[in-house]
Amino acid sequence: MSENNKPILIRTEGLEKIFSLKGGAKLHAVDGIDLEIVQGQTLGVVGESGCGKSTLGRSILRLIEPTGGKIFYDGKDITKVKGHEMRELRRNMQIIFQDPYASIDPRKSVIEAIAEYMLIQKTYKTKRETFNRAAELMDFVGLARRYANSYPHELDGGRRQRIGIARALSLNPKFIVCDEPVSALDVSIQAQILNLLMDLQDSLGLTYMFVTHDLSVVKHISDNIMVMYLGKCVEYASSEELFAEPLHPYTRALLAAIPIPDLDERGKELQLIKGEVSSPINVKPGCRFAKRCEFCDERCMSENPPFVEVKPGHKVACFKVGENGEKLY
Repeated sequence: MSENNKPILIRTEGLEKIFSLKGGAKLHAVDGIDLEIVQGQTLGVVGESGCGKSTLGRSILRLIEPTGGKIFYDGKDITKVKGHEMRELRRNMQIIFQDPYASIDPRKSVIEAIAEYMLIQKTYKTKRETFNRAAELMDFVGLARRYANSYPHELDGGRRQRIGIARALSLNPKFIVCDEPVSALDVSIQAQILNLLMDLQDSLGLTYMFVTHDLSVVKHISDNIMVMYLGKCVEYASSEELFAEPLHPYTRALLAAIPIPDLDERGKELQLIKGEVSSPINVKPGCRFAKRCEFCDERCMSENPPFVEVKPGHKVACFKVGENGEKLY
């Protein structure tokens, strides 16, 4: 149970995904992640491209096999689950991809694409029942039935993403990884898809992991936010707390880089994160953000900062943050 006495649906302990490269090199994509997602809530996972966000989400779903740590679904360790048990688990855990066009078979019509997972899982006895359910899902996600026999290339990005959402919902899952679901869409379409996802969560009690590099997007949909940098979690807090009082220098830099749509702010330079990005290959001891942090010292370069709770529900991995959350920089 969480602190609010709500059941925890997803939990990881020391989750790792290390890719082996030529010459014996090791790429640490996900490195010792501990997280909890409360049932019916959304965990936003943010960070720059290449920080391991998508790999984390796919490792939790076992689309990529983790190399270490444990994954728990509804209290059960699913790290080594295989065969029929894994097939059943797939019904409860789904993903919405960043590029719906790349994840949908272009040879299938819209109605066939939505019905695909149900046909594979043999959810219904007849094809007629399956396609009737697919049509209902089109209604559910706001996709007009007149597009049922259209093909993905004939639709715009927003409608294609609605197909992806309908497919994810087709098996009645409890948990969905939303992997950059709006980053390829126009701003006006982004708002429509975000509102749809929040409405679906309210009506179906869904639990989300929302992966994005856009903090302005994650603010509106997430209950809690986890900030990742080169495979590590550097800060975790409620959405409200993180935006009100970010503690890690990297989180502060990300927030400072958000464009402000204000005419009075014209001409004001955005703050850029300077410095060289550390390599995630054969990582050495030390804070991974140290080379880009203006506050780093010798300790930051040589020791790994522990990920500790400095305030109720607010965790950070930084030597420059005191035990009670006070900034030492």
